[in-house]
Amino acid sequence: QVQLVESGGGLVQPGGSLRLSCAAPRSIFSEWGMAWFRQAPENERELVAAITSGGTTNYADPVKGRFIISRDNAKNTVYLQMNDLKPEDTAVYYCNARRTISVEGAYVEHWGQGTLVTVSS
Repeated sequence: QVQLVESGGGLVQPGGSLRLSCAAPRSIFSEWGMAWFRQAPENERELVAAITSGGTTNYADPVKGRFIISRDNAKNTVYLQMNDLKPEDTAVYYCNARRTISVEGAYVEHWGQGTLVTVSS
């Protein structure tokens, strides 16, 4: 069982910043795509940002220009820097590791336990 360990959630005021971290096992990190998802109460889990093993990034429209995903392969850690936070960013944030295993697109993935981010005054 691959364990992804998240940290960095908490309570922040609107306009503030937080940085989430997700540590992955060295055995998988360098070759796997990493991503952050979030799930607000009564909503489906949604992609926030993703980064490939080569460093290519993509972002959901609501967070473009405010969030930055990055990875440190030496530390086996992926980060999500969240700036200018809004109340609608309140959610449980999940780290995801994914690797495609076939040309047809089959993949394997692992999830972290989630970390709560609350944006409120």
